Amino acid sequence: MKDTDREIPSEPDERQYRENGTLAREIWALPLEEAFLEAFLRDLFENHWRGIRLGPMIQGAAWEWKCPGAPKRISLFDGYLTVMFGNGGHFHLCIGENRGSPGDPTGPALRAHRRPSRAEIFRGFDRDARPLTWGFEMWNGKGENGLTVFFPSPFLNDDDTLADPPDFRRLATWRAVAGRWLGRPPEALDEEGEGFRKTGH
Repeated sequence: MKDTDREIPSEPDERQYRENGTLAREIWALPLEEAFLEAFLRDLFENHWRGIRLGPMIQGAAWEWKCPGAPKRISLFDGYLTVMFGNGGHFHLCIGENRGSPGDPTGPALRAHRRPSRAEIFRGFDRDARPLTWGFEMWNGKGENGLTVFFPSPFLNDDDTLADPPDFRRLATWRAVAGRWLGRPPEALDEEGEGFRKTGH
């Protein structure tokens, strides 16, 4: 693995299965150090903003927003990464220790709540155990989802209509992220899926 001091196994840390035994998701856990997450997220938003969909995902709500353009600025202050899109808005994501100011320090319980507890790269599979989705997720100290990023899908066009036939060139973000951060070369497996129309998702 490049660009970090810690080794991440190229094989998944976890495989999740459906009740019928078919593979549902592969997960690669990422280090939670602020420096690592800053480098990873900078790479994601500076180099791969086109085509990704992002937002929090909780039970009962899923936000999938497009980046309005390349970020105008990415900064880190007091544990919070800020990604500015100019007139397209911005977001703040706690990736480290939020200490507050000397006059108004952040208490230990709130610091622990805001700090990330899990950060993962994932590959999701359809009901026939063929790749369907690829992305990144991060949760805070209480297990609340702060960010889900879906990488461009070969099964969806830029306007989110179904792609027929699939455009596997859209796996470029997944392959770049998997290569740089997981040490995984491109895999033929990723082109075996038939997409959302076939699987009924």
